[in-house]
Amino acid sequence: MTLTVDSQTLADLLIENIGRVIVGKRETVELALVALISGGHVLIEDVPGVGKTMLVRSIATSTGCDYRRMQFTPDLLPSDVTGASVFNQKTGDFEFRPGPIMAQIVLADEINRATPKTQSALLEAMGEQQVTVEGITRKLPNPFMVLATQNPIEYEGTFPLPEAQLDRFFMRISLGYPDAEQEVAIMERREHVDPIDELQPVCTPDDITNLQARADDVYIDVLVKQYIVELANTTRQHPEAALGVSPRASINLMKGGKALAMLHNRDYVIPDDIKAIATATLAHRILLTPSARMREVTQETVIADVLDQVSVPGASVRRS
Repeated sequence: MTLTVDSQTLADLLIENIGRVIVGKRETVELALVALISGGHVLIEDVPGVGKTMLVRSIATSTGCDYRRMQFTPDLLPSDVTGASVFNQKTGDFEFRPGPIMAQIVLADEINRATPKTQSALLEAMGEQQVTVEGITRKLPNPFMVLATQNPIEYEGTFPLPEAQLDRFFMRISLGYPDAEQEVAIMERREHVDPIDELQPVCTPDDITNLQARADDVYIDVLVKQYIVELANTTRQHPEAALGVSPRASINLMKGGKALAMLHNRDYVIPDDIKAIATATLAHRILLTPSARMREVTQETVIADVLDQVSVPGASVRRS
């Protein structure tokens, strides 16, 4: 099945299909699709029971991608993530058995419950779309996306993600609690059957790679690039930030802006595209100063302040 519809129509199909399971969270779903189309990974940080796992399953099913889930626990080993060579008594040879990281959509559930050594097994996969096991490098499939979940209020028995790993997540998103009307709708949809069990694909993995190629061709003016760099530099100089965002964050803002512009049926990026994804793309990369943490300043507050400080440029549209 290959779709010949435009990118906005395909995006609407995906958002509508995922919305059969994830009620009233169109903006969050759109952010997740922006990360997927940009070839990035997502950290879903939220309290239990709001649909983090359902969101990942819905994305995998809707896109027709191969899906694997890893339940991160303190005794999980790096080989449980990447795979390992196992001796085959019949052939007398060692055979590589791939780990769950070899799938297209990978759920790393409760990622902060695994030890730093196991968490680090994801770094190469997320950064270079490959894994090296016993000296042999194996490419991962395309599209490839890691969606990790963690509970922000549970600290016992957890290992906070190091800055190097946080920086490899394209975005950090949160679903949040539904409002009263949405919660009633969720209850009615699940009264007799779970909608995830009835969900069907609306496209193929090839359609996603085509979207990625289309997004790469979206034009971004040099003024918008300078705007992105100024946002990044302002985070590095912000008095509440001990550590600002990296150049990787600037690249992610550029790619995400292109993807969002394409989803909105434009072939050029405007500053509003950058502002729309700035918090999700930048906030988790900010390391707050001790005094800021004591005063309960949040990373989101810093990004909001940065957006207010940096003036928005005018951007020219590419001439045909």
